[in-house]
Amino acid sequence: KVMYDISDNVMKVPDESRMDDFISISGSKMRLLARNGAVPCSATDIPTDLVESNCVPKGFMVPKGWDIVVDYYKNIDSPRWIPWSRPVVDPGAASRTEGSGKFGSKDFQLKHKDYESFWHDIPMKPSGGSYGDDAVVNFVTEIPLLMTAKMEVMKDLPGNPISQDSNDDGSPRYYTYGTPFFNYGYIPQTWEDPAFKDSLGNGGDNDPLDVMEIGSQRLEMGSITPCRVLGHLELIDEGEMDNKILCISLSDPDATKIHNLGDLERVKPGTIDRLKDWLKKYKTSDGKAENSLASEDPTSVKEAMELIDETHSRWKNLCGKGTGYVSGDHGFWLDAAGCKG
Repeated sequence: KVMYDISDNVMKVPDESRMDDFISISGSKMRLLARNGAVPCSATDIPTDLVESNCVPKGFMVPKGWDIVVDYYKNIDSPRWIPWSRPVVDPGAASRTEGSGKFGSKDFQLKHKDYESFWHDIPMKPSGGSYGDDAVVNFVTEIPLLMTAKMEVMKDLPGNPISQDSNDDGSPRYYTYGTPFFNYGYIPQTWEDPAFKDSLGNGGDNDPLDVMEIGSQRLEMGSITPCRVLGHLELIDEGEMDNKILCISLSDPDATKIHNLGDLERVKPGTIDRLKDWLKKYKTSDGKAENSLASEDPTSVKEAMELIDETHSRWKNLCGKGTGYVSGDHGFWLDAAGCKG
């Protein structure tokens, strides 16, 4: 352990024969001193309690370096700094999108240039039906392949932009269970209604229907991609039904070979087991319990499409266009042209 030697103003391994000459300056003490804006101590009278005196002794750190540390810790909650050494990089957003704020901060928002709402205005399926496949839907990418920032569409904000989710303490949320090996997002114009129960009595998670795209290519954040549905897994997440549609982008090199989950296992063996492992365990690295699946076996294409149609009907009810009633106390922004606008 290195300590500060007041006899020569140097950090070193202490001499046990004169421990009274050494002061411990741990990492936590250093951060507290920086947050408190500690100034240089007197060169001739170095206190034993640095925190109480709110000073740092000569030789502990070069002055300019200490000024930077103080600036960081005094302003750690401001948008100027991104804690935990997260890289400040371009999010890799689609060309028809426009971002504002700093990526990696709570202020970042991504909007689409062609659609007012990322949730309500983008059609559930590609227009024209030119793909010759009824199991093709529009997939909106929130989290590109290998990105750990937990991005999601904001249901309550005007325009439903894509922004970074927050932890309970308000800090930006990141996946900590490794990097996702899939593109993640949702199907627009769908809604998992909490009033809609599965066979176990779990209600929907109140979000658009989630999608895990299992191709090999990174899809840009905010991109809209025709995706062939292969089936789905029903995750039970903290007592809520959180379905995950499995699909493959039609632009993926393997798309012509994969039309169902049997094809997926033949072309990319082990993918389903890896997806199940991720869904069950991705929160355990944050100290939470494992999730569970309603069934270890994914559903068929037909069953997945029935779920998509059901959540689309529930979205219509939410927008006042369906036959069912939805209470108005949800707090969502629905004033888009595709919904209630």
